[in-house]
Amino acid sequence: MKTLKLLNRIFLSILLLFFTFVKISYSEEQPVDIWNIDKSKLKQNSGNDNTETNLKIKDDNLIETFPFDPLKLEPQSSIKEIKFDQDLSSQKISILGLYDPDEFGLSLNMWSNSDGDQLKNIFAKLNKMNLSNDAKELMNISLLTNAYQPQKNISEKEFIEIKSEWLIKNSDLELIEKYLIKNQIFDTHSKLTRHLIDQHLSKANLEKVCEIFSKNKEPLSDNYLSKFNIYCLINTERNEEAQLILDLKKELGFQDTYFEKKISNLLGYSTSIDKTISEKSILDFHLAHKTNPKFLFEPKKDTNKLIWKYLSSYNLLTSFEDIDTSELDKISTLESATHNNNYSEEDLFELYKRFQFSLSQLLNVRDNLQLLSNIEARALVYQKILLESEKVEKLKLLKILKESFEKDNLTNAFDNELKKFLNEMNPIDIPDNLTSFYYTNIEISKKDQKKIKFSKDVIHQSKLINYFDGDYSKLKLEKDLQNFLKKLKKSKRYSFTKKDQIFLEALKSDGIDIPEKYDEFYELNQSEIPSDIQVMINNDEKGAALLRIIEVIGQDDLDRIDDDTMYFIIATLNQLNIDKIRNDILLKVLPLKV
Repeated sequence: MKTLKLLNRIFLSILLLFFTFVKISYSEEQPVDIWNIDKSKLKQNSGNDNTETNLKIKDDNLIETFPFDPLKLEPQSSIKEIKFDQDLSSQKISILGLYDPDEFGLSLNMWSNSDGDQLKNIFAKLNKMNLSNDAKELMNISLLTNAYQPQKNISEKEFIEIKSEWLIKNSDLELIEKYLIKNQIFDTHSKLTRHLIDQHLSKANLEKVCEIFSKNKEPLSDNYLSKFNIYCLINTERNEEAQLILDLKKELGFQDTYFEKKISNLLGYSTSIDKTISEKSILDFHLAHKTNPKFLFEPKKDTNKLIWKYLSSYNLLTSFEDIDTSELDKISTLESATHNNNYSEEDLFELYKRFQFSLSQLLNVRDNLQLLSNIEARALVYQKILLESEKVEKLKLLKILKESFEKDNLTNAFDNELKKFLNEMNPIDIPDNLTSFYYTNIEISKKDQKKIKFSKDVIHQSKLINYFDGDYSKLKLEKDLQNFLKKLKKSKRYSFTKKDQIFLEALKSDGIDIPEKYDEFYELNQSEIPSDIQVMINNDEKGAALLRIIEVIGQDDLDRIDDDTMYFIIATLNQLNIDKIRNDILLKVLPLKV
């Protein structure tokens, strides 16, 4: 009995010490108040052994009391009030982009006043155009500058999809990667992400794909991206992590027997080789290749372009090296692949060389073309071109061969090889009836742009244009400009051009003082700004106006646009105060570069 009482006392002592320790620990480990808690409203019942706290969170629409007692977990009377404003967090504003609007003289509200229906109409037109590099550059600026979404007749989802569609069409993989990483939208913009990683994989750039995934900080709910991520983890020898993610996805209902078999093989759980090949996606196709040491695949005409590119990148088109010239269907497939830039032109024409023709056929090419299939006819003409020494006759045969490809919608299949032949010819030797063909197809190499050659006699080619590059102070510019105008007026022989006017109007727009006495001297007939663009200017629709300018530029380089069109482009940018873009354009079109 004494022993039992002693044990009870020891037990009670231990229990008392335990509760005392809990009380002290709890008092010392109170969380730091980061929300300006009103300390006067924090009451403690000193008579109780237990510290009691109530948290009361106030919101505009909701007041909830969260009782907390570390021992009893019962409601208490003590209250701690935390007040915070959730207005900002409740208003979700999505701004997706790459560039600061100030960088180009734009603003966060560049789309705010625009009508979505009008924007969608312009985008639809641009999507059908093969834009020049200058137009593409402006397109990237307009769509990827951080700004609020337009609010009228277009949803946020529609506007973001327009951005994605443009990025996919333009397929600047580096730009897409920057856009996805900066905005952390891999999963929410899965179509754009998939385009990026599929393109890299088709080019045998798996390391780059996995590097991109490593920069993603958000959970991946998209099944395709998740599968790719799992494969990348295995590829970087993080097998346990890959298996854990796969198991979790399966618990959530994920099912893909093909994928699971391939992954099981890569993880070493299965020794048998699954030889099935899926063309459903480039990832599925890649897994078939990686899990089968004896992988063989012969593509067909309707095989996905990405798979053709993949086969070429991984050097898996060896099955065509021994193709017989009688297998015209296979050769036709190769022609289509060449047209789509998935098979080498050089290899295709090496195949043409293997066709066997009689001496009579080679001597009388034109008479025999109608007796042969299109493929055999192209091979015959090509062999004759190689044998022909007379330049004009060779040029005629090149024209026949090019037309044959065009007739079968295979224009790109004879592009680089044609340029090689044409570059060997002297333009002086080209007869008039073949001049158009020659200049349409030859690759005219642009001379490396050297230093600007300044003129002392032409105002828009003078050193004054350095102002647009930031190399001229306002005071010095005004002084030098007046001296230049004074000299030109005295000469009485100077004829002002549209480019001169463009130059001076841009200066006036920036507040450069040009005395009125020179107004009549240089003023020419102004080129009218299209009415719809003027409405955009009046409404301060900078984004929409830029799109219309891009539409006007179209497939032309800026330095090839006529002066009247360039005048209204610069006038539009002047009125909208988009100076950085305007200055870049002026420095492309005004100086003389030699």
